[in-house]
Amino acid sequence: MAVKAQRLKSARPSKFSTRIVRRCWRCGRRRGYMRDFQICRICFRELALKGALPGVRKSSW
Repeated sequence: MAVKAQRLKSARPSKFSTRIVRRCWRCGRRRGYMRDFQICRICFRELALKGALPGVRKSSW
């Protein structure tokens, strides 16, 4: 879980475009971020298994 100072720092406008830190809106995690859903891989898996993400389902073959 992100520290409060880290969340505030990443919320500020960055000086350069490469410094943008995208964070998960649920847990604040910055690694494993999925831009399409704006959440991290862990939260993505939890929401997908619950069926909370429309159009996403578990694949099997």
